[in-house]
Amino acid sequence: MDAIDYARAHRQRFVDELCEFLRIPSVSAQPEHREDMERAAHWLCGKLVSAGFPSARVMPTPGHPVVLAEWLAAGPAAPTVLVYGHYDVQPPEPLDEWRTGPFEPTVVGQDVFARGAADDKGQAYVYVKAIEALAATGGTLPVNVKCLFEGEEEIGSQHLEPFVREHAAELASDVAAVSDTHILGKDVPCIVYALRGIACVELEVTGPDHDLHSGIYGGAVNNPLNGLCRIVARLHDEQGRVAIPGFYDRVRPLEPEERADLGRVPFDRAAWLGEAGVSADWGEAGYSIVERTTARPTLDLNGIWGGYTGVGAKTVLPSKAFAKLSMRLVADQDPAQIVELLRSYLAQITPPELSLELRSLHLGEGAVVARDSAALRAADRAYARAFGKAPVLVREGGSIPVVALIKKVLGIDTVLMGFGLPDDRLHSPNEKFHLPNFSRGIETVIHFMNHLSAAHEPA
Repeated sequence: MDAIDYARAHRQRFVDELCEFLRIPSVSAQPEHREDMERAAHWLCGKLVSAGFPSARVMPTPGHPVVLAEWLAAGPAAPTVLVYGHYDVQPPEPLDEWRTGPFEPTVVGQDVFARGAADDKGQAYVYVKAIEALAATGGTLPVNVKCLFEGEEEIGSQHLEPFVREHAAELASDVAAVSDTHILGKDVPCIVYALRGIACVELEVTGPDHDLHSGIYGGAVNNPLNGLCRIVARLHDEQGRVAIPGFYDRVRPLEPEERADLGRVPFDRAAWLGEAGVSADWGEAGYSIVERTTARPTLDLNGIWGGYTGVGAKTVLPSKAFAKLSMRLVADQDPAQIVELLRSYLAQITPPELSLELRSLHLGEGAVVARDSAALRAADRAYARAFGKAPVLVREGGSIPVVALIKKVLGIDTVLMGFGLPDDRLHSPNEKFHLPNFSRGIETVIHFMNHLSAAHEPA
């Protein structure tokens, strides 16, 4: 029996184990789940040991723990792959929109519904089971493998960079592998070669030092909520471009060849509109939907609040108003610099009777990886074997800051092999993972490691 046969023979057990993992409510953002975070880390560590890793341990950080494992039996001549994933998940709220319990994994048809199913427990666990299959049938692995699973990805990975820097020698590898993206369709695999960075901030606008009666003071005092809305409205021009001076200065223009490549990415506009639940698209003029969502920077208002929002009326001018903003940034844009450009622009457009404070929440750099490396070619062949179709090279609109971190600290590129689907509802109620992709993901990783090993064998 080879590794592929083993994986197929144990498919149901692998799914059952994934459901165990999904039952652990490892919500990193909520303090009441700190013990669940510890439990998830130790559960994952135990499964790495069961898969055959001779070394696996849970390591503390000032926040949530990191799970480290390594298996170096392939020898110094073989390539070393650093596998990254995260075991923490987004908060499940709003709970009343879930059709099943967010931590009661439920299989409906060929999908398993649960928080973290696709982001990222299901995709991270693909590697654990692929390695088990390789070890159980070959006695060892075709490549050396190190695993780094963190518990703070969904809250900005605050403690990851110090951890990676401290353990850089221990994590030294030839290439990293990350599965935290999606493919284009059930039978349309893809490899992501570029990710956007991110800058998240919070704004606090203050007017009077206490709430005021709107009948007595309305029309004579600048309402912070009104003022905040006017400020936010000035962050874009009428054509959908971000209005912050200098925002686009370091944006690398899309070359005609790359625009042509992006134009060949399979894209169904009607289906995309349906997935988004909108009747029309909107955004920066002169760019396609694919380009706007993957290769152009954006700024979005994620939340706005202030004043009275309870039942009935309370006619006040609130003392304060708040907003959260996120900016998706492309390679070469420095998130910290962009935040300072925003800060400067806000200072210009905030009226003198209001004061505005900007707080930076978290930053992450974008990344572009080599499209012609041996590892990427191995991934291309692996997808073709597992899915029966060669993958498409694409940009990804989301942010995975660890890719830039790995490049900066460890000096290696990352192969992004996603197995999710566009309609997996990440971060939303009723998140799911397509179980055939879980199985084909395991087979893809098996082929990837075999092909990568073969690429490094002497001629």
